[in-house]
Amino acid sequence: MLRLVAAGHSNSRIAEQLFISPKTASVHVSRIIAKLDVTNRVEAAALAHRLNLLT
Repeated sequence: MLRLVAAGHSNSRIAEQLFISPKTASVHVSRIIAKLDVTNRVEAAALAHRLNLLT
């Protein structure tokens, strides 16, 4: 899911890709942001790139 966030996908698009509801996608994205200790999707994507989590 972090790859989809880093690619700039919306919660709706993430939900479509993963066959889950948009609300579930929203909850997962929020938890990823919290676990990475960042404040938003952009920071989560930047951190993922910096730590090579997307390769």
